[in-house]
Amino acid sequence: MAKRAPGRLPVKKTYKLFVGGEFPRSESGRTYEAEGQNVARALKKDVRDAVRAARGAQGKWASMTAYNRGQVLYRVAEMLEARTREFAELTGDEAEVNAAVDRFVWYAGWADKLAQVLGSANPVAGPYFNFTIPEPTGVVGVLAPAEPPLLGLVSRLAPVLVGGNAAIVVASEPRPLAAIEFAEVLATSDVPGGVVNVLTGFRSELAPVLAGHMDVNALDVTGADGEVPELERLAAENVKRVVHGSTDGQSPWEIAGFLELKTVWHPMGV
Repeated sequence: MAKRAPGRLPVKKTYKLFVGGEFPRSESGRTYEAEGQNVARALKKDVRDAVRAARGAQGKWASMTAYNRGQVLYRVAEMLEARTREFAELTGDEAEVNAAVDRFVWYAGWADKLAQVLGSANPVAGPYFNFTIPEPTGVVGVLAPAEPPLLGLVSRLAPVLVGGNAAIVVASEPRPLAAIEFAEVLATSDVPGGVVNVLTGFRSELAPVLAGHMDVNALDVTGADGEVPELERLAAENVKRVVHGSTDGQSPWEIAGFLELKTVWHPMGV
């Protein structure tokens, strides 16, 4: 890293939101202090913009071949690994960064295997083929765990993306910098703009808006604290799926939480 000339003031980084593949300031222009930095404080309008961006991008992402989605997610892992040193300084733990890279690679490998493992060909009475096929739920709100800031985010985001969903992530409130830096990784990878949107701010202000939004199909409350019952009540208004996941490991069943199983009947040929 180049040394700063004597007498020069440091130029601090401006941390913004990540919505629709771009880095806008919060609609209100407000910020809050976290990790010694001024971080954008998203509000209701920012949530609505992120949901709109996710809805617009989800169809394209889901229509990609499963193999291609896996390649794109693997590229994210490549880009993250290339910045290991930077993320290690940010999180204070290189092992966490390595684990986040490995976890993204692991989930990327599942993209073209989900249909075989979670789907099935079902025996039925009559001259029909009957298949069960996993399909994406749609737009998913993700409340990222407060700790660990990077691995917790990756552990909850990767299972959402593998199956073809788009996401609105509410970053860790006390440690949001890893999430915004990770958004830069996404922006320089092949993930289409809008597939992942990252909001920073106060969880108490953003989570209820996501839970009650009628165009959000599922809500991951793994990173939520004591507000889960209220979020579940808000989610019930449009029969939104509420997922309680884990950040301790990796499993295809974490992916299954964000998939719908569609059964198709087809007559047998004569």
